[in-house]
Amino acid sequence: MSWKGWVALILGIWFVVAAFIPGMLGIGNLVNDLIVGIVLAIVGFMMIPSGSAWQGWIIGLIGGVWMIIAAFIPQITHSYTINMTNDLVVGILVLIIALFERSKKKA
Repeated sequence: MSWKGWVALILGIWFVVAAFIPGMLGIGNLVNDLIVGIVLAIVGFMMIPSGSAWQGWIIGLIGGVWMIIAAFIPQITHSYTINMTNDLVVGILVLIIALFERSKKKA
């Protein structure tokens, strides 16, 4: 069992839940968090068994970098600090998980 898969799954579920939190307004944020959350949750689920394929670190890397970039796009976050903070913090966590998964594959 991979702890990285569980963390990615939980972060993906968080994005889906966060999309519907009343304080996190905006259709751009809703759609962005839903799409990234669903993809991340699926990939996290696929990473749980040990010996998972490349999808874990590639999608994690893309998703993490995208969420960090999206945190600074006003049309997505609607300039709400809570949206920006959520996207930035969770994006960094996803990126770290992806890098851990990548380093495991190199070894």
